[in-house]
Amino acid sequence: MEVKLGGLVGYAIRFEDCTSKETSIKYMTDGVLLRESLVEADLDKYSCIIMDEAHERALNTDVLMGLIKKVLARRRDLKLIVTSATMNADRFSRFYGGAPEFFIPGRTFPVDIQYSRSPCEDYVDSAVRQVLAIHVSQGPGDILVFMTGQEDIECTCELIDERLKQLNDPPKLSILPIYSQMPADLQAKIFDRAAPGVRKVIVATNIAETSLTVDGIMYVVDSGFSKLKVYNPRMGMDTLQITPISQANASQRAGRAGRTGPGKAFHLYTERAFRDEFYIQTIPEIQRTNLANTVLLLKSLGVKDLLDFDFMDPPPQETISTSLFDLWALGALDNLGDLTELGRQMTSFPMDPSMAKLVITSCDYGCSEEILTIVSMLSVPSVFYRPKERMEEADAAREKFFDSSSDHLTLLNVYQQWAGNGRRDGWCVTHFLHPKALRRAEEIRNQIRDIMVSNKMQLVSCGYDMEIVRLCICSGYYHQAAKRKGLGEYLNLRTSVSMQLHPTSALYNSGDPPDYVVYHELILTSKEYMSCVTAVDATWLADLGAVFYSVKQKGYSTKLKRTTEQEFNKKVEIEQQMAIDRQKAAARAKEEEEKKVRKPTVKRSALLGRSESPLYLSVVGSRVVDSQQEASSLQKGTCI
Repeated sequence: MEVKLGGLVGYAIRFEDCTSKETSIKYMTDGVLLRESLVEADLDKYSCIIMDEAHERALNTDVLMGLIKKVLARRRDLKLIVTSATMNADRFSRFYGGAPEFFIPGRTFPVDIQYSRSPCEDYVDSAVRQVLAIHVSQGPGDILVFMTGQEDIECTCELIDERLKQLNDPPKLSILPIYSQMPADLQAKIFDRAAPGVRKVIVATNIAETSLTVDGIMYVVDSGFSKLKVYNPRMGMDTLQITPISQANASQRAGRAGRTGPGKAFHLYTERAFRDEFYIQTIPEIQRTNLANTVLLLKSLGVKDLLDFDFMDPPPQETISTSLFDLWALGALDNLGDLTELGRQMTSFPMDPSMAKLVITSCDYGCSEEILTIVSMLSVPSVFYRPKERMEEADAAREKFFDSSSDHLTLLNVYQQWAGNGRRDGWCVTHFLHPKALRRAEEIRNQIRDIMVSNKMQLVSCGYDMEIVRLCICSGYYHQAAKRKGLGEYLNLRTSVSMQLHPTSALYNSGDPPDYVVYHELILTSKEYMSCVTAVDATWLADLGAVFYSVKQKGYSTKLKRTTEQEFNKKVEIEQQMAIDRQKAAARAKEEEEKKVRKPTVKRSALLGRSESPLYLSVVGSRVVDSQQEASSLQKGTCI
């Protein structure tokens, strides 16, 4: 359209808004639109909303579809257009009450799809052989290979290079990997035009399915796999699993070969496997991810009963229950599952609830400047670059930033030294850091700072008192704590799951591992690894997370423990009855106000009480409720 960005046409992403009063066409992420609905429930400023790539079924997109469905019932003037190259149009049409469907032919060229005759045992080896076969026997055109992640990509590139050298006078081939942890300048090389007589082979993750379009691709080699992040609510852990792609993903990958001319797609799996073993669509993200942030958002939008919300595909009830309990543990929800004042404050920050609480409580601890930097660094991909051919150098450079008590403080050191050295790209290269990630962290820091200023929150530095920062970190992560079991091995204090310090952690080779730690997240790869760990004191956990932990004192008898639990459970029953009485009274008052006669419907809600005993805290009888639906299973207390 040849207009200045931010004028007639603008965009908005998390922590960045490039629009003005003159903007009529606004590109944005689904998360930004979702947060806008907090301020303007009917989205009155928009007359038409276009939701693209709907087949991906991202978490925010699914929530938006349910919210917009309600908005459409109130606003007949609003137009919604849902688009995708591979979605199940009939499913979306039925969700929106029989909305009309349109098929618009694309501008792509025909693609010859070829399947493997038999299942392949090693998709990396099969991909390498297929690439070399294309290179020596097929006509001009670049090759795009789909792999699962960095390790597979690097291995594939190495094998292609090794086997190419074994051929007798092969044509020239430029091998280009691309994955998220690569520096931006190296990623950009895939867009460079190859020299005359040179073919490019790009080895990428599934980011190349839709997010990247590279001219000149005529051949696609599809491994048939991708890495999927799946949340286990019982263990409170994300797992990175290599799983078969869906039929929709396979179609997207094949379509990359037909952008600029007729192409060929080589699937490294059989047609029968494609037809019988692949899901038609990818499992919606809402059914395989932690929903704490989404639950907090829906609560702030006034959604009382999450199980009654109009999801296209409802999330597992256990995941909702776990998310409600975690939000209650953080203080974002009260005993009835309603937002607390802290919870309302947390919705102002577009980030994980634990990090939002860190930012808010940092003002009380007097370390908001430091926490602001830490949460900004946690909001970007890893700033550390570790190329396979220079791993030892990269590890040595990384260790210079280590704080042996905390990975969070290590990130703080990186940012402060980067800022202190003029934010120079050359300094980043020397220290194996991603300059683009650091610049993005600074942008996010400025945006969060603006939110804090607008909320009249105090910005103050603690100077060199890093113990205060660790105490503040504990206040946001005390529900994710672990106790040392052995060398580098810990037990989760709530679930008793065994977990490890990651080898890249600053605490891994500290010599004297701390007895207690809190962590940012738990990820299962080859083992259960804690990500971003900070050492804490047992007394901090007992003080900040009294609902979970207590310090067991000498001479504390089983009889006293049983008596304490009985008193606690009795208090739960009293609070429970009080809540029911309040609900009945509210229902009667509403009836009188509306002057209608009807029998009140009151759902029994179990309240969570708190033990008054300083010696032992039992949470055996505790529950968090979501209005009409019990939200949490029994949670056991822990003695430290």
